[in-house]
Amino acid sequence: MSFIIRLILSTMAVIVSAYILPGVAVDSFTTAILAALIISLLNVLVKPILIILTIPFTILTLGLFLLVINAIIILLASSVIAGFTVDGFWYALLFSIVLSIVNSLLSGNTQ
Repeated sequence: MSFIIRLILSTMAVIVSAYILPGVAVDSFTTAILAALIISLLNVLVKPILIILTIPFTILTLGLFLLVINAIIILLASSVIAGFTVDGFWYALLFSIVLSIVNSLLSGNTQ
């Protein structure tokens, strides 16, 4: 799948997730595109470093600590983007879960 199609699907997932959760707000479609792009970049650049640094916690929690890392990525993106706000850690955690579900439904992945 090309990068543009994945970016559009991620943007739609950000909009749907922000619509579902009351603690998450996206000002405009442009902000949703920027949020999808920044979240993707943070997942590529920062997430592997966080995973390596927290391997013991991830093993002890049987992988559930990866949800915390996803929430941290969402909070980082919300602090960088002006029109994208997340009210707290729990909303970031829920947003990451809903975003993953919506993203997989939109992309049609059954893996």
